Amino acid sequence: METKEILKKVRKIEIKTRRLSDHIFGGEYHSTFKGRGMTFSEVRQYQYGDDIRAIDWNVTARYNEPYVKVFEEERELTMLLMVDISGSEFFGTHQQYKRDTATEIAATLAFSAIQNNDKVGLMLFSDEIELYIPPKKGKSHVLRIIRELIEFKPKSKGTNIGEAFKFLSNVMKKKAIVFVLSDFMDDSYEQTLKIAGNKHDVTGIRIYDKHDEEIPNLGMVPMLDAETGKVQLINTGAKNVRTNYKANALRLFDFYQKTFSRSGAGTINTRVDEDYVKKLLGYFKHKGN
Repeated sequence: METKEILKKVRKIEIKTRRLSDHIFGGEYHSTFKGRGMTFSEVRQYQYGDDIRAIDWNVTARYNEPYVKVFEEERELTMLLMVDISGSEFFGTHQQYKRDTATEIAATLAFSAIQNNDKVGLMLFSDEIELYIPPKKGKSHVLRIIRELIEFKPKSKGTNIGEAFKFLSNVMKKKAIVFVLSDFMDDSYEQTLKIAGNKHDVTGIRIYDKHDEEIPNLGMVPMLDAETGKVQLINTGAKNVRTNYKANALRLFDFYQKTFSRSGAGTINTRVDEDYVKKLLGYFKHKGN
């Protein structure tokens, strides 16, 4: 993809996702993800209705009238976007690939974070860590993240979510807000997610296509495995083939839901042809209560 075309795509995604984060997600993000605690700001004269527990007795004694301590929320947080760019992400039977949806959601979350003056970082993974951009503030940094999400070409097509969580635990020493964007067609991550979930605020965003879960009866069809590159002739007319395909998809979905839940992590599920805005807003509101 030429630089001019990349910049055009970056701008298009910026306009769409910036609008979402400014008008919809800014307040929800702020109220959902709290700062690290309260830090001392100043002292001021006592006013009717102030909590007497906030009285600063030393200052009160010095001036012979009551003063209270004022605290502010220590707001600065760090967000890390972990985005699956394995072969199966380049699949979609609707208007766009799963990776396109992941890019839009990641950009929306990133803009919501910088709107609150938080840092944002990016990890792109397959069955290895393909790219890591350490968390920083600022619009130019977010635009770099969007550019990488659009144009980065992975070296590998496989998936190993466990390795991604292992890298997260090694590289992020302080608590972070972590969003994992993937189709979660993997079951290698139970232990490493448990470790990460104990330290970080983790949310899995499962982005999937309707044909990830079931295949239609189309007779004999050559099918490409996006992660191995192998092509096989599959008889989609055979009921047991369709049943087994669906059973495996449901097994991986069940594993994802239960594993995240046991680790104290949140989950969002959105199909590529669904409105992810509603899903994110619903999740933020529920989590903020």
